[in-house]
Amino acid sequence: LLQVLDHLDEHLKRSQYMRFLWFPHSENVSVIYQDPTNKPPSSSTSWLWDYAVGYYLLEFLLWISTFVPSLVCWINRCFFWLLFRSRVENVAVSYKIFNYECRFKQHVQDWAIPIEKTKEALLELKAALENNPKLVAHYPVEVRFARGDEIWMSPCFQRDSCYMNIIMYRPYGKNVPHLNYWLTYEGIMKKHGGRPHWAKAHSCTQKDFEKMYPAFPKFCSIREKLDPTGMFLNSYLEKVFY
Repeated sequence: LLQVLDHLDEHLKRSQYMRFLWFPHSENVSVIYQDPTNKPPSSSTSWLWDYAVGYYLLEFLLWISTFVPSLVCWINRCFFWLLFRSRVENVAVSYKIFNYECRFKQHVQDWAIPIEKTKEALLELKAALENNPKLVAHYPVEVRFARGDEIWMSPCFQRDSCYMNIIMYRPYGKNVPHLNYWLTYEGIMKKHGGRPHWAKAHSCTQKDFEKMYPAFPKFCSIREKLDPTGMFLNSYLEKVFY
């Protein structure tokens, strides 16, 4: 993990679209480069490894871990060696390359922080897991990057950003305890100037967004003008804008 974080700029310059997957409770990282190419389509996809092991066996083992949470550490390390250790290359049209196999039902949080905070925030999350044995985290923590923009309510507004996505699977639809992990992660993200993904879970309210987004009052003013009766609001948006 430290090797990637210490040379992050080099990795980012090497590829048009670079991201990496960190496997909590370990030092293991899988780095992914995605670039345009003229090579003919090819794939290393294997039903045995990608589905029999990467889907069905994983779901079963994570279900077992709901009774023995300490197994999660072993599962994360084992599946890195089984599925992510080897170098692979896939060539296909862009939507097939950029899409990511989400497997089965899951709880997800995804915040964007200033890109220069990537190392500090991720190591802080790693330390939080190490210092609390009762806190378990499924793999992967997906870390990806985006250029800054001028969109008022974009998590990347006026800053190059790092998105840090955490996940807790729900094997066979079973709810897995995740509140403590969620609150720990949110605390770290807020500390480092994070902004949550609008379409994923978070506990932020209007007061939080006022601090996070410089243009938030302008957006609210326009929203109220265009929708004075609240026709397009729901319970989630009411929490965000009021």
